[in-house]
This record gives sequence, structure tokens and C-alpha cells, in this order.
Amino acid sequence: MTRAVVFGYHNVGVRCLKVLLAHGVEVPLVITHDDSPGETIWFGSVAQTCAEYGIRAIAPADPNAADIIARVAAARPDFIFSFYYRRMLAPAVLALAPRGALNMHGSLLPKYRGRAPVNWAIIHGEPETGATLHYMGDKPDDGDIVAQTSVPILPDDVAAEVFVKVTVAAELTLHRVLPALLAGTAPRIPQDHAESSYFGGRKPEDGVIDWSKSAVAIHNLVRAVAPPYPGARTLIDGHPARLLRTRVLGATVPAVMAPVFDIADGRITVRCGGGGILEVLELEIDDAIVGASAFAQWRAAHAAALPGRIGAQQPAAAPDQHD
Repeated sequence: MTRAVVFGYHNVGVRCLKVLLAHGVEVPLVITHDDSPGETIWFGSVAQTCAEYGIRAIAPADPNAADIIARVAAARPDFIFSFYYRRMLAPAVLALAPRGALNMHGSLLPKYRGRAPVNWAIIHGEPETGATLHYMGDKPDDGDIVAQTSVPILPDDVAAEVFVKVTVAAELTLHRVLPALLAGTAPRIPQDHAESSYFGGRKPEDGVIDWSKSAVAIHNLVRAVAPPYPGARTLIDGHPARLLRTRVLGATVPAVMAPVFDIADGRITVRCGGGGILEVLELEIDDAIVGASAFAQWRAAHAAALPGRIGAQQPAAAPDQHD
């Protein structure tokens, strides 16, 4: 029986681990993460899945430590798989898998290597993304591709919705190619490094709205950081606010020097500095959700105008933990 050690976390880790088991792969050891107390945990638990299947799971602080390398070696894996594990694995770990060490990445490589690929793809207005199974090497996400599956990003999809699609794409990708991988006949397609892009992890300030941008760009940011992520943030008359859901009403409306909120026909809209009109479908001010009528009353009471980018004045928020 083929043996594999799995490094996994998140929904992709859960689903891909189950694919291995469904195909009869023996998994003697899983390395995962402890959930961070500062992160909103909205996704499935690899540790819980291991408990349900009677698989030994550990969550070391350093997967490349000598004692962890020894435990992986003792498991005698044919393959090593990384399914949304958040740490790079050292060459000494990868070398323990004689038949290959492979990673499932949440983009259509070579585009969007690195961290938070789903969120970055939405921010850049991509019409599609997907999941790619590839061999691991010394650099992140640049190894030969075995298989990939694309999914659409619809104009109003938020990150959580796209991540559900990417999870399914990851499961389908592994399910389709695993028989060939086990038989030793799966393809290895070198990536076109000239077409690659790389993005790092996201920080709280990345969620601050720059009102000088277009309605489309701001809408993409709102979608990319919508709950369960921290949300797109701004200040309205000095009060912390989050735009949680938006829609572009008119992308070609000319730009304005001083963007302002408007309320008409029960709608909250913003004519944006970079052009276009944005409808605000869900707005939170001072930690309370407000509709159009409530916002009209609030605005009258506060004589609210829309500020530009706030930056350092922006209220503190928990770090964005995107995958």
C-alpha cells in the first residue's frame, strides 16, 4: 500500500486528506497547525478529521525541526503532500518522500504564487482562479505542475464563496490525477516562470479603502476581505466603519474630486474618486449594521462626509489571516 505523510490545514486540508483515504493511500502521520486564538476559525479542522479516522496528528511550531524530520522519516512515506499548510517545508523534509513531495495551491499557477491567492485574485479583478497540484522545491509554488482545475470568479463573489469553489477544485484535481500519480504516470509540466506573479500575506492596513480609486477597484477590495475576513474599513466623520457588501452600479461614471455618500430610493451609494458609482449593500458603523434609513438619520446627526484614505488613523483590527 502507498504511504503518505500529510501536512495540512483548512478546508482544503480536510477534503484532500479524505481523497487520499478514499483512494486507499495509507496516512500514518499528519502535521497540522493549532488554531490561532486571534483568528476567526470558519473552516474545517484537519485535527478533528484525523481523530475521526484514527490518524496520528501533531501540530509542531516548527515542521522543519530535527525531531519532526525524524518522525516523518519513521513514517516511511512514499509521498509527502502539503494541503494548505502554512509553512515552507525544508529540503530535508521533502527528501524523505522518494516518490515526490507535492503541494496543493489555491490559484492557477504560475499566477498568484505565495500567500492569500484567493484574496489577491479577487482584488485584481480576475475572472477565474482555481487549484494546482505541483511538486515542491526550494522556492514557494514554483515546481512542476501535475494538474490544475479552474473555477469562475463572478463579479459579486466574495472571498468565502470563491474559497468554497477552490476547495472543490482542489478535491477534484487530486481525485482525478491521484491514480496516475500512484501508478507513476502523472505528468510533470514545468511552469512558465515568465508568466509568474507572487504575493505575500495581507496586513490590516491592506483592508483600508482608498476612496481615490474606482468603484470597481473598491468593490473588489470589499469582496476580497468581506466576512469572515476583517472587512474593508474606513472612517466616516471620524467613526470606524466597514463596508461588508457592495455592488458596482455604474463603472463608467466620471471621477469626482471629493467622493461623498448619497442616499436615494432606499439605497446608499458612493460616487468614487477614480470613477464609477458604488452601492453599499451592507454598512457597519461603530460595530452596528445600518440600513439606508438609519444611515440617513446618522448622517444628518453627524453631517458626515466621506474621507479619503485614512491610513494610520484607521482603528486597529485583528490581522488578516488569509490563505
